[in-house]
Amino acid sequence: MFDRRVSRVRRPRPLTAAAAALESGDSGDRELVDAYLASRDEAAFRALYRRHAPPLWRMALRLARGVEEEAREIVQETWVRAAPRLGTFRWESSLRTWLISIALNCAREKARVAGREASVEDVEGAAAHGVAAAPTTDPSPGPRSVEPIDLARAIDALPDGYRRVLVLHDLEGYTHDEIGRLLGVESGTSKSQLHRARARVRARLLAAEGGAR
Repeated sequence: MFDRRVSRVRRPRPLTAAAAALESGDSGDRELVDAYLASRDEAAFRALYRRHAPPLWRMALRLARGVEEEAREIVQETWVRAAPRLGTFRWESSLRTWLISIALNCAREKARVAGREASVEDVEGAAAHGVAAAPTTDPSPGPRSVEPIDLARAIDALPDGYRRVLVLHDLEGYTHDEIGRLLGVESGTSKSQLHRARARVRARLLAAEGGAR
């Protein structure tokens, strides 16, 4: 797939002992990137892809509201943008965090084109003026049982800004400071959006539970 879009990745060739070691997963990200940059080694790029594509796909699928075609486009565009920029990566964060930041930009662009993107100020302002339908405090008691499909639908129904913060914090394990750097917002904004996102998810799950009775 990437031979067509990333022109400098070489086509498969017989693996050397070093390339086989890369394929086995024994090398770290930095060693794999160095090997790729040194000779456009496909084994190194393939090892990087296999290591990071699954978590990128998982996150992209949630950012895309469960729409697989959009998630595939986000993941593909992430690698297309990342490959030629690997030589400029400074290792000030993990490679995965850097890839996720690119994926977030891709998802934002798609949301903007689709007319779904709203600024932080718009989302927070709407909530402050009571436009948001969900409560801003955690409802209690919570649902006694949660079906995975109901939880996925509740997350997919969130506004894009809320969904990004919830996915990054609750599913990917990033701190609010890290989310702030990834999204270009204050950590307090991340905390506020996570609180509202969780409240909306819980409210939707409670509604789903009530309707199923």
